Amino acid sequence: MVNFVGLDNFSFLIFKKPTFWIVVYNSALFAVSFVIIKAFVGFVIAHLLQNLPAKAQRKWRAALLIPWVIPPAMSVLAWLWLFDPSFSALNWVLKRFGVGPVFWLGEVTWARSAVIIVSVWIGAPFFMVMYLAALKSVPEQLYEAAEIDGATWWQKLRFVTLPMTRNIIAITMLFSLIGSSGAFNVIQILTNGGPQRIHSPLGPSRVGMLGGDIPLGASISLFTLPILAVAAIFILRNVGERGNEA
Repeated sequence: MVNFVGLDNFSFLIFKKPTFWIVVYNSALFAVSFVIIKAFVGFVIAHLLQNLPAKAQRKWRAALLIPWVIPPAMSVLAWLWLFDPSFSALNWVLKRFGVGPVFWLGEVTWARSAVIIVSVWIGAPFFMVMYLAALKSVPEQLYEAAEIDGATWWQKLRFVTLPMTRNIIAITMLFSLIGSSGAFNVIQILTNGGPQRIHSPLGPSRVGMLGGDIPLGASISLFTLPILAVAAIFILRNVGERGNEA
């Protein structure tokens, strides 16, 4: 017999599960970090590619897309070997400079850094492609006019590039935020939620699928909905106006 529990699952999460708000904090920290760093790295790489000749640009673009094309689980497994405490390739390099060894997945700070590094490695190429397409749509006449007026590279970036591409920047950041809020595969494969369970993701996959509690997993999904809705309103609030200005 099925009993309707109403809001009991939400009440249990908010008031009776002591680790819930810690997980909320860590999930928000990871999601924001992922989005900001991926957006910055993708924007820088897109600018570097934009200045290359067409032939070299095609080669580098294809090479830099590999981390995004490869299945995420395979990329994470490769990084797991790089972070291995005993046979880490990164520690081998650091040892040559007299640094280390670093326990990448055994210490809280390094484990968080490792998760962010892998997520940026996987997600930054998506930002790169989107920003490169946006940069190609900016009329060259605007840059030429800015140069005639004596604008520096920073002024051209601030007053020409960003206003003309901020719609794409906002949309890609929103898509990445939605995907990062439920990120599960990177954290699960790389750290399994550790050390000290600080990386347990706020997503229905762990609770609903691994924990076997489907109703509680569904409650977590619904809990993230208003948070993402507010974020979407904040990020996209001026997208239409920006398009009209452009």
